[in-house]
Parts: sequence; structure tokens; C-alpha cells
Amino acid sequence: MAKSSADDAELRRACETAMEGSRQKVVLSIRVAKSRGIWGKSAKIGKGQMAKPRVLAITTKEKAQQTKAFLNVLKYSNGGVLEPAKLYKLKHLSKVEVLTNDPSGCTFMLGFDNLRSQSVAPPQWTMRNIDDRNRLLLFILNLCKDVLGHLPKVVGVDVVEMALWAKENTPVVSKKRSVQDGPGPAADVIAESDMKVTVEKELVSQAEEEDMEALLGVYVMGIGEAEAFSERLKRELHALEAANVHAILESEPLVDEVLQGLEAATIAVDDMDEWLGIFNIKLRHMREDIESIETRNNQLEMQSVNNKALIEELDKLLERLRIPSEYAACLTGGSFDEARMLQNIEACEWLTGALNGLEPPNLDPSFANIRARGQLKRPDHADLRFKCRTYARLLQHLKSLDKNCLGPLRKAYCSSLNLLLRREAREFANELRASTKASRNPTVWLEGSGGSNQNVNNADTSTVSDAYAKMLTIFIPLLVDESSFFSHFMCFGVSALAPPGSPANGDKSNDDDLGIMDIDDNDTNTKNISELEALNESLRDLLDGIQEDFYAVVDWAYKIDPLRCISMHGITEKYISGQKADAAGYVRLLLDALEGRITAQFTRIGVMFATLDKIAQTDPKYADIILLENYAAFQNSLYDLANVVPTLAKFYHQASESYEQACTRHISMIIYYQFERLFQFARRIEDLMYTITPEEIPFQLGLSKMDLRKVVKSSLSGVDKHIGAMYKKLQKNLTSEELLPSLWDKCKKEFLDKYDSFAQLVAKIYPSETIPSITEMRDILASM
Repeated sequence: MAKSSADDAELRRACETAMEGSRQKVVLSIRVAKSRGIWGKSAKIGKGQMAKPRVLAITTKEKAQQTKAFLNVLKYSNGGVLEPAKLYKLKHLSKVEVLTNDPSGCTFMLGFDNLRSQSVAPPQWTMRNIDDRNRLLLFILNLCKDVLGHLPKVVGVDVVEMALWAKENTPVVSKKRSVQDGPGPAADVIAESDMKVTVEKELVSQAEEEDMEALLGVYVMGIGEAEAFSERLKRELHALEAANVHAILESEPLVDEVLQGLEAATIAVDDMDEWLGIFNIKLRHMREDIESIETRNNQLEMQSVNNKALIEELDKLLERLRIPSEYAACLTGGSFDEARMLQNIEACEWLTGALNGLEPPNLDPSFANIRARGQLKRPDHADLRFKCRTYARLLQHLKSLDKNCLGPLRKAYCSSLNLLLRREAREFANELRASTKASRNPTVWLEGSGGSNQNVNNADTSTVSDAYAKMLTIFIPLLVDESSFFSHFMCFGVSALAPPGSPANGDKSNDDDLGIMDIDDNDTNTKNISELEALNESLRDLLDGIQEDFYAVVDWAYKIDPLRCISMHGITEKYISGQKADAAGYVRLLLDALEGRITAQFTRIGVMFATLDKIAQTDPKYADIILLENYAAFQNSLYDLANVVPTLAKFYHQASESYEQACTRHISMIIYYQFERLFQFARRIEDLMYTITPEEIPFQLGLSKMDLRKVVKSSLSGVDKHIGAMYKKLQKNLTSEELLPSLWDKCKKEFLDKYDSFAQLVAKIYPSETIPSITEMRDILASM
């Protein structure tokens, strides 16, 4: 047998030097390799499996007529000098496990019951051979039994095998301390540094050994016939398994019959559930159709009555507006000759009188605000573009002959068309706002001055965002077309992604087709940076100032209902993603500016969250309920847009976090209301575990086993009634019924987590006491 490092005197002296000043005496030192399992939280794949050289030193310390034993872990510093790394008290050694995943059997773990983090895998120690492993483990077990009075649990190794090894490796002791040499009981069992194998007492007593020999004698076998003994046990095991299989096979027809019946019943229930679901959907659709038809009929009937009355009133007004044919001919096509002047004056006098008759008080005051409105349409520039076609080829030749002459022409074109576009946009925006009927949604609650019982008018303001969408639908394509036409007409060498039907796509039926060919030899797909800069500058002159009319619509919509900013943001985002042409560069800037304006307006409602908190605090008893319902409603209304609009996503996540916090507070309050004594008891135990050992807690005032039984009886007797009361209390104050299932699931999960922690504390502090298991509690909750 190779010499063990336990016999290395220099190693022992190095250990004593490393622990100098600790008053500990080294009784055994041995070299090991340390590694850690991959299931530990702190372990990393690859790194956690690397073996590191360590030295384990068993030491003792005499204190107050008592011997204490320690396990020291020493590591090598950069200079190769041993230094202390870990210190364990052997009195806390609860488990010695030899790992089965190491075929050599040389790897084991030592488990201590006082480690703070039990989720971290304990270190694994690997010895050079089985002899070193048995030598160290036997020494530790002997020390625990003789000095500490108890043995840890041994897993993965046969104690009989270790006892036999101990007999075969008779201890060689050159000098042993007598009882008189030491003050404590360790003096009888601890050898000096020159002992070869430390086996002072057998792990198996004489009586136990005789019993085992008698048991083995029944089979008329010795320890040396282990293989025959193992074969016999295997045969008996196979016989038992065959008998079990035969019994199972005999009952198989009955099991199959029951399973077939259950499967048929399950299929029938599933079919019935599917049919009921289909009928329910059809009935719901039929009910919705009936309601829709009734509503439509009522609206048509009302519309018919209103139209009839309106036609009668309009006929009366038209009688006043009908101009006699002679006056109409004089006013529209007459001459100013002296002979016709009397007729002209007479016609003007009639027209003046007719107009005066249409003004209050001559006209019924109810007609004073009536205005005739036409349908808002996109401005038509077809005639203007058709006239430009006359000059298109001339401009192409001017560019090839003298490029400098195009600058003044471009500025003149931009200046003139800018005035036209701004006037059209201003008139369209004014008419759009005037024709949109939307009642102003009060925003007092947004300013934080409203109370919790204030009536808020939930007016439908969707027409406001519809008006903004119409403004973009009409003018954004118009501005893109004008930009593309200007780029092509004024001979900019920039390729534009023109819309379908434009000349760039080969559709010659469009009015924008200039009927010309590109004279430049340059590739039209090659972007000229200088041309692009000149184009952008000209587009700024062409469209600058028109953004004010879009701003006016945004500000108008915000004043009516600040929350309309959400839908306007989504509308703008859709148009931004659709503008990619170089010729529409300024249109993208316009949309970006609009998005910034809307975002700035929307950010001003950020006070909403603070206001919700303030409103909730007016009724502290129901504050969390008010908060979670409001935040849930906010998330539901914002979910679809928040997926595509980053600005809204920030507010959505903020509301989601506040919702979860309010849910947690409310659920904890409900749980503690029903089980306050139970979890208060657990909290007192947790607080004491920071200062005293678990064994001392049952002797503290109010934490005895009798106190535990009283608490368990008062809290868990009839626990289903307490849980039912918890559900009723959750349901009682909740306005939004659709939130109840998710809140109840959260409540059950939170209760199970708290009860699981309580059960673990009871198992650790009061191991002899019995309380309902976590499985039983989970089943009770599932049945509620």
C-alpha cells in the first residue's frame, strides 16, 4: 500500500504553522482534491468541475474540561504556503455521503446542519485511494462517537465493509495518551502524530457483529461467499417480481374495461361540452343580431321623421331664396348700359331685401346657426399640373444648357405653391374642426383636484381622433405627391419612390405624367448628394409653415380630450412607417414634428398616476382596490397600441408594475386578516433564528409546543371556512368581476407560499409536531 499523506510529518507541521495561535491541536492531516457539484447556484459550467488541491486537518481544542473537535480546510497560497480557508465544527456534522457517480468510490461529501445556504451544493472531497478515504472517514466517525457522543448519517458506503477494512488494517500506534494525560474524554481515543491508522473502536459492537454473523449463518454462507449470496438474493427478487407481474396480468381485463368506460364517458362529456359551447355562441350571436336590428330600425325610424321635418323647413327657406329669372339674368349677365340701369337697381334692391329677410330677427332664431356644408375633399391640382406639362421639356433643356437658371425658377414655384397649400390646409383644418361634433371631456381629475366620488362624463370623443386621421389621410398623400411632382418637374437628379399610378411606375394615364424622357446620362438609381441637399432645401420652401395647421388640429383634439393623444400617436406612427421616398423627405420631418407635438401633449397627462394615488388615499380602507382596478383598466385600453408605440409602452409598464404592487398589498392584507395568528407565530420564529439556535426556540416564552398547538388549532381547524371567508372578502369589495379569477389565483399562490414556509419552520423547530401538509392545503385550495 502506498504511503498516505496522513503519515507526512512535514504536512502536519505546515498545518500547525498555518493555525498557529488558534490553540488547536492537529491530530490528523491529509491531502484531498476539492470540487463542487453543478447544481449549486454559484457554480458555473466548466469552472465548477475543476478539482483544487486542499488539505483537511482534524483538530481538537480543550476548553472548560471539554474537548471540541474541528475540521479545518487549508488551501495553498500563490507562494505554495498553506493558509486556513474554512473551519467546521464536527458537532454540526449531520451526514457523510460517498458519491455513487464516482466509480472509484474515493469522492465523498460532508454535510453540516448549520450552513446558512442549504441550496448551495457542499464541496466534494476526492481522496487518492479507498484506503485514504476509509482512514479519514473512520477517524471522523470515531471522533464523533467518542468525543461528541453521536454519529452522523452515513450514506453510500457499507459500515460492515468499513469495519472489515478496519480489522484488516490493524492500527500501528507507537505512543498513546493515557486517561491521566488529558483533561477530556478525547485522551482515550486520539493518537499522537506518528500513528499509522486511527481505528480505536469498532463502528459495529460485538453484539451487533454476532447478530450479523447469525443472520448470515442462516444461509450457511460466510463473508467470503458474497457472490453466491448476491446471486441467491437476485433469484428471490426475480421470483417476487414475476409473482407481482402475474397478479397484474390477471387483473388487466378488469383494468382495461374500466379504462374503456372512462374513455367513453370522457369522449361523451367532451362532445357535450363542445355542442353546448357552439349553441352558446350561436345564441349570443342571435341575441346580438336582434339587438342590432332593433337599434337600426329605431335609428331609421327616427331618421325618417327628422328628414321629413327637415325637408318641410328647407322648402320654406328655399321659397325665400328663389330668385326670379329676370333678376337672376340681370345680376349674372346684364350690362351696365344706361337703358338697363333701372333694372339693375331694381334687381339689387330685391336681392338686398331677400338677404335681410334671412337675417335675425326677420328669420326664426332657430335657423340662425344653420350652415350649408359640403363634403371635405382633397384639393384638386390636376389643372395646375396639366399646365405645367407645357414647360416640362423646356426645363429639361434649360438644365442641360444652364443649371444656374433653375434656382430662381424653383424658388418662384415653391413660393407660389406654398401659399396655395397653406391656404388649403388652413381652410380644411378650420372646416374640419367646425364640422366635428364632440363634447368636451372634463379633465378635472387629471389635474388632481377631483375626489373619489366625482362624476366624470365619459363622453365619446372618438370623432376627434377621426378628424385628425382625416387630416392626415387627405394631406399627407397630397404633400407627398406635390413633393414627387416638384422633384421630377424641376429636374432634380434624385430617384423618388412614387406612388402607384405615377410616372415612376410607368402609368402614363396619370395626370402627373410629364411625357418626357430623362435626358441625363447618369443612372437614375444613383443618388447625387448635392442634388438631394438642393431638393430638401427647396421642399422646405415648398411646405414650410403648413405644420402650424396640423399643430392646430392636435392642440384642438387635446383640449377636447387629452386621452385622444393615444390614438393620434398610433395614427401618426402608421404614416411615418409608410414614408420612405427621398422626394418626401420634408413630409417625414413634418410627421416627426407632429409625433413630437403629440408626445409632448401626452406626457403632460403623466400626472394621472400621481392623481390616481392621491384619489385612492382619500379612502385608505379601499385604496389598493381602487388602484388595482384603475391600473387594470388603463392596461386594457392601452395594450394594443403599447405593442407598437414605444412612448405608450413606457406608461403601460409603469401601470403594470403599480397594478402588481397594489395586488400584492391587498392580497397580503386579506391573508393576514384570516390567518394573522398563524403567520405572526412564524414571524416570531424567523426573528429569533437570527440570534439563537433552533433547538432553543421551543423554550422561549410564547413559542412552546403547547403554544404551537393552540395556534394551529385556532387557525387551521376548519381551514376551508377560513379560505372561503378569504374568497368572499376578496369578492366583496371588488367592482370589476373580470379581475376576480386572476386575483384569487394570486391569493391562493401567496397563501401556499406563506404556509409552505411555516410548515418548513415547524418541521425544523418542532420535528415531533404534526400539522397539515402543504399537499393537503393545496388540495383544499384546488377544491374551493
